[in-house]
Amino acid sequence: MRPYGTSEQLARRRQCALDLLRTGQTPTQVAKQLKTTPQSVRRWQQATLHPKPQRHRRALGRPSHLSAAQRRRLVVCLKRGAYAFGYAEEYWTLDRIAHLIWELFQVRYATSSVWYLMQQLGWSRQKPQRRSLARDDQAITHWKRYVWPQVKKVSASARDLDFSR
Repeated sequence: MRPYGTSEQLARRRQCALDLLRTGQTPTQVAKQLKTTPQSVRRWQQATLHPKPQRHRRALGRPSHLSAAQRRRLVVCLKRGAYAFGYAEEYWTLDRIAHLIWELFQVRYATSSVWYLMQQLGWSRQKPQRRSLARDDQAITHWKRYVWPQVKKVSASARDLDFSR
């Protein structure tokens, strides 16, 4: 079980234990002072005497099929908009982006891979707002301000009536 404290606090605790060991104290004495076990103090001491070589971690997943220059070009093309590439509506879908990548670079991407690529490029998912073409904002404002309070009053007074006779 991991002891309480942040990584920095635990590192300071280990360093304090090593400093106390250098002054000539035994691991048992150090453990009592720091409220830990002697085994932990010996393990910290061994780790400093014989450090493990650092492993280099490989990047997870496959490398991208697009180079940095191709990614920059893709972003420029996406910013031009969907109209510029012959689409009827001005929004990008993952399928449209995958098709654009194929047209520009002859590289096939699955939809899920396009989503991952867009996240790496800093693009987020956007939902187009669905609004009626016949929407009248002034009429809506008028209704909210004048009609709705009247409807609210009527429904409140109907609730107050007693129909239990």
